[in-house]
Amino acid sequence: MTDYADSVLFHSSPIPREKAGVLVCVTREKAGWSTINFSVRRLKQGQYWQSDTRDEEAALVLLSGRLSVDWGEGPRETGERKGVFTGYPWAVYLPRRTRFELDARSDCEFADCRVPCSERLDARIIQPSDVRLEVRGGGNATRQILDIIPGDFPAERLLICEVYTPSGNWSSYPPHKHDVHNPPYEADLDEIYYYRIDHPEGYALQRLYDAAGSRDAVLKATDGDVILVKDGYHPVVAAYGYHVYYLNVLAGSEHSFANTDDPQYAHLRTHWPPPDPRVPLVRPES
Repeated sequence: MTDYADSVLFHSSPIPREKAGVLVCVTREKAGWSTINFSVRRLKQGQYWQSDTRDEEAALVLLSGRLSVDWGEGPRETGERKGVFTGYPWAVYLPRRTRFELDARSDCEFADCRVPCSERLDARIIQPSDVRLEVRGGGNATRQILDIIPGDFPAERLLICEVYTPSGNWSSYPPHKHDVHNPPYEADLDEIYYYRIDHPEGYALQRLYDAAGSRDAVLKATDGDVILVKDGYHPVVAAYGYHVYYLNVLAGSEHSFANTDDPQYAHLRTHWPPPDPRVPLVRPES
């Protein structure tokens, strides 16, 4: 269990709030896969940061603050996001072979999500009005999904959404998997779960188990943790008293969220109770 947890669970660095830096970084080499590079970075107001996408497409998802980005066509500004529990996201999609510069208009944190690709598509700012809302499930399995880069977005491989799970509720439920290339029913996708909890002592539990019954682990996710899903089923439950956010980043054999349910629990979809009235937890900032 310990060896397995060490291979899929990564903690953020305890960087003081007044300091800039990389909060967490999971490279493809660390992850042991060929798909996603993921990091979360904090910039202080007035700082600049430059990078190059090289042979990857990238998405920068603003978690808090406000920034300006210039990919060679002049600076473009995002709006302000006070935090993941107070408003919809701003994001930036950047194609391969793109040099860019960020200017922190306020203290800000953002997720940097990259995957290798072969096409060069168009850079763009993704505004909160571009983000699609879905309320999924029912009863204490109700959760809120915000699609940032869905399957019909003009990206080659990246898929990104945010998920909000109210206190005590289940998410990624019924348990599903996406580890077999069987379009259109299922895609073989690697996945990042990047967690934020609305209070620092809160937590979520994520079960990771495979169809063969050879692995069944339960991991505790705290604020700032990253859990990798390489295969198998992966449901989540939010500890009572704490709302849970996670950023999902996926990439693999298809630009599609296609997945299949665990047959033991698939029947739950056929008779959901009414949705939890607390959802949606988060609405666009005015």
